[in-house]
Amino acid sequence: MSSASPATARRHRQGAAAVSLAAVGALALSACGGGNSAGSGTKSEGDAPGTRTVKTAMGDVRVPAVPKRVVVLDTAELDSAITLGVKPVGSTHADVETGFLNYLPENEVAGIADVGEMMTPNLEAVAELEPDLILTSKVRHEDKYRELKAIAPTVMTEGTGHPWKENFQLHAEALGKQAEAKKVTDEYTAHAARVTEALGGRDKAAATRVNVVRFVEGADIRIYGRKNYIATVLADVGLGRPSVVDKAKDGFSYDVSPEKIDLAGEGADVVFHSTYGDPAKAKQTQTLNSALWRNIPAVKAGKVFAVDDQLWIQGIGYTAANRILDELQARLTA
Repeated sequence: MSSASPATARRHRQGAAAVSLAAVGALALSACGGGNSAGSGTKSEGDAPGTRTVKTAMGDVRVPAVPKRVVVLDTAELDSAITLGVKPVGSTHADVETGFLNYLPENEVAGIADVGEMMTPNLEAVAELEPDLILTSKVRHEDKYRELKAIAPTVMTEGTGHPWKENFQLHAEALGKQAEAKKVTDEYTAHAARVTEALGGRDKAAATRVNVVRFVEGADIRIYGRKNYIATVLADVGLGRPSVVDKAKDGFSYDVSPEKIDLAGEGADVVFHSTYGDPAKAKQTQTLNSALWRNIPAVKAGKVFAVDDQLWIQGIGYTAANRILDELQARLTA
């Protein structure tokens, strides 16, 4: 008997996955999800053998005691998994041109299936991977939660960015990697302390006022405030910030046009800047060639540094944070 062609076989697999996803999704619409156990990450009476209950932004979720096939749908979750020694079977990508985050070791992301763009994951591709755990956040994919949990237990944090350390602990709990997480956080704390000492101690670090500017295609220029991922890394070192950051909306960023870029330099001893998207469309080219930018005191002093956007802004995890600490030390002690 002749076998089906690869193309035909793939169509059969896709069709089966789509039917399965639709059927399970319909069932999820009529059932309450996540389980009703009490303990966070602990065995409870309602847990099936080999499962644990984790408290998430969407309620209690039963997860495998030892997840084997993990899919991550955002950059923070990818960093967390890799940091904890877990290679996901699938991940979304944050940038069409670069794919997975470029600071992560190639051997650690090799073989991870791409399941689409971060905000619009291909749920059929996710289902085909037969995951036993999905990690993401409510702010990214709350609208897809019913479909996702129909595929596999889905652990969502409330948001991303500023609460990245708390989110990492939830990721570790869902992955059953709490012991590894403690080692990671202890080593990071020690690393940050070493950088502070390399800068001359807490007082000298606090006297060094640092700004972070991001050029974003399709948006205004962002002067980052105190409530975001990169701000927490700066705070861990004890670095000072200029007063302009306190104008940031909800603490996240103070957005300006190229005509107001001089505000980024007010009171700043050092400015780091990154670019998301095309430099010309992000107004980076226009701004960096302007007289306003060239007259910023930090620019005149040679204390302005271009940094990798994927590492400094998009990574949102401990692997990225440790790399940033190294760059801070290198730039600020040169």
